[in-house]
Amino acid sequence: MAHISTISESAPSGLLAEIYAAARKRAGKVYQILKVQSLNPPVLQAMIDLYRTTMFGASPLSRARREMLAVVVSTANECFY
Repeated sequence: MAHISTISESAPSGLLAEIYAAARKRAGKVYQILKVQSLNPPVLQAMIDLYRTTMFGASPLSRARREMLAVVVSTANECFY
């Protein structure tokens, strides 16, 4: 497994501190999927924005179908988070 440097939850500043605080408020913790992008907070924020738009924005697909597709893709990729 590759090692990816991250910024710990105890050391963020600026935009990353805001992102980590929002994650803790939303989910109770900061998941690794966010931490692996912590060295570039603007890119991390763009990824979060893309996710929100994809999952909650206007779409011909229902929210349930979007979640189903996410589960299928994660399973196909052997991703269990």
